[in-house]
Amino acid sequence: MLKPKALEFGDTIGVIAPSSPAWDLDMEEVINTLKNIGFNAVLGKSCYETYGYLAGKDDIRANDINTMFEDDNIDGIICLRGGYGTPRILDKLNYDIINKNPKVFVGYSDITAIHTVLNNKSGIVTFHGPMVSSNMIDKFDEFSKRSLFNTIMNTEPIGRLSNPNEEQIKTLVSGKTKGNIVGGNLALIASTIGTPYEIDTKNKILFLEDIGEEPFSIDRMLTQLYHSGKLQDANGIVLGDWADCTPIEHKENLTLLQIFDDIIGTLKKPTIYNFKSGHCSPMITIPFGVEAYLDGERGSLYISEGAVI
Repeated sequence: MLKPKALEFGDTIGVIAPSSPAWDLDMEEVINTLKNIGFNAVLGKSCYETYGYLAGKDDIRANDINTMFEDDNIDGIICLRGGYGTPRILDKLNYDIINKNPKVFVGYSDITAIHTVLNNKSGIVTFHGPMVSSNMIDKFDEFSKRSLFNTIMNTEPIGRLSNPNEEQIKTLVSGKTKGNIVGGNLALIASTIGTPYEIDTKNKILFLEDIGEEPFSIDRMLTQLYHSGKLQDANGIVLGDWADCTPIEHKENLTLLQIFDDIIGTLKKPTIYNFKSGHCSPMITIPFGVEAYLDGERGSLYISEGAVI
């Protein structure tokens, strides 16, 4: 996997909106937010566009990604927000250009589909971390900031990834394993199964999270990963944050822990849960595509190398 150059304060960040628009957000506030944390900002056209629930038509959003990677004046790329839209542009990305110009690329949620293809088709390390509109404006907490900066600005091995506020990471299945870490939002991962853009979990550590899904929906998507062999292929599994994944309509339900145990626990692969990354604040930044050690006995995840050079 190709690692991007470490970012430094004063570098120029390209901001793009590959998914949904940030309705009613003043883009000057985006520029000032990044300036206040130490970076210059250049906003892509998609940041100013609206096409229904999309931040502009597909060509605009895809072109922003291609252009930001190709532009030598852009040092790193951070997504404005998630939402919906990235699966529509996967066939429009120039994976060769991206491969030749590896850069820090940060986002989560709907951005999962882009992480997957940049890992698989361009062979570059990417970062599951905070986005400008979603996490940085008015509420960029110190834990999330430190986790992001330590991951994208530090060439040394990252080491153990710990939860904020001393919150415990728990064990579903004990054991130890290692592999490059991949993953992201469960709904996005499940939606690309059977396409040229599906995730490769062979001998990997698989990270999963989601938001606003009822337990039966989590069950359905995990079952899809099971039947497609993605869970079986993984060496180990990290279960992140599951914000608002609570029953809405049905009186009789399974808990998420029961679902995890039924579908993942039976595989007997080292698995931890309550790992605070996903739709949560504070959140841990995860580098995708680098080697990780999962210690289910201690409830720990270690990144054994630096994610940037």
